[in-house]
Amino acid sequence: MRRLFQWVGALALTALLPSAALAQDDRTTLEVGYMPILPVAQLFVMEGAGWTDEAGLDLKLTRFSSGPAMVQALASGKLDVMNFGIGPAMVARANGVPLKVVASSIQEQIGLIARGDFADAFDGNDAATAIARFTEEHDRKPKIATFPSGSVPYTVLRYWLQEQVGVDPDAVDIVTMGASRVQQSLLAGAVDAASTLEPILSVVQGRDPDARVVARGSDMLPNQPGAVLAVRESALKDHPEAIRKLVALHVRATKLLQQHPEQAAPYVRDFVGKRLISEDTVRTALASPSSNYLADPHAIVDATRTMADFQKRIGTLKKPVDVDALFDTSIYDAVTAGESETP
Repeated sequence: MRRLFQWVGALALTALLPSAALAQDDRTTLEVGYMPILPVAQLFVMEGAGWTDEAGLDLKLTRFSSGPAMVQALASGKLDVMNFGIGPAMVARANGVPLKVVASSIQEQIGLIARGDFADAFDGNDAATAIARFTEEHDRKPKIATFPSGSVPYTVLRYWLQEQVGVDPDAVDIVTMGASRVQQSLLAGAVDAASTLEPILSVVQGRDPDARVVARGSDMLPNQPGAVLAVRESALKDHPEAIRKLVALHVRATKLLQQHPEQAAPYVRDFVGKRLISEDTVRTALASPSSNYLADPHAIVDATRTMADFQKRIGTLKKPVDVDALFDTSIYDAVTAGESETP
């Protein structure tokens, strides 16, 4: 009888082994690079909520401080998936990195926030007049902080000055720096304004009652592309089902950010600002007019072309990029067939 039980037990164990092995084989590991910024909040939601684990995706996350740093990693053959700005994506593609933008993450996310006398100069005046008046009254140009040359905040600021306001960029003093320094410089009064994004816009306005956003993304570069979900072409070829799942989760996370930002806030806070900002501030930032989460890549193609043409004119995009070849909208189209993204 004991031998019978041992035989039955062994048979049951043998029957279980293939399914366990199959479950393990169904999981896919992807090397994912990201920047800890609100425009890529979809990644933080899907990871924080456990959706990626449920989908059989093991995302090995690597945090980068800037887009150029991620481009360097891409050039050395690292990373399967990237959550970063469209600017670095164009630079990488122009320099021969075989990647595809498979989804948008956000649109029109940049704002120009001004403080002190420069903010006051916008009262009743258009931007060109405000810049001229401040320069005349203070005998210096307004100092505007933004991210490094070639980044989306930098490009949008230059586009706004030259194409929307109609002034020479030399009419202001543009100072480039990292995201944390932008916020610190604004709060310390070291600069008069910044072309930046959330949660910096909300944090600064919360701490400085005189600071205000004087231009939104729609004013600066209409339909401006922001952060994107990009995938290396080899990962698309080797793991098509995993990438499809990833894009589907990206769309799902976008809907949560659009419809219920308060539910997304705890997940986002775990990744942004090293938890040094409150959940209330994150919630405010996610509901901001500058947090226009959008997954549809079709919606940013034309504006990406506008941005690429402008970057070539000002010299921040050294090599031409084929915008049509940069995008692969087929995966998004497949996972959203018959659905509507907007709430």
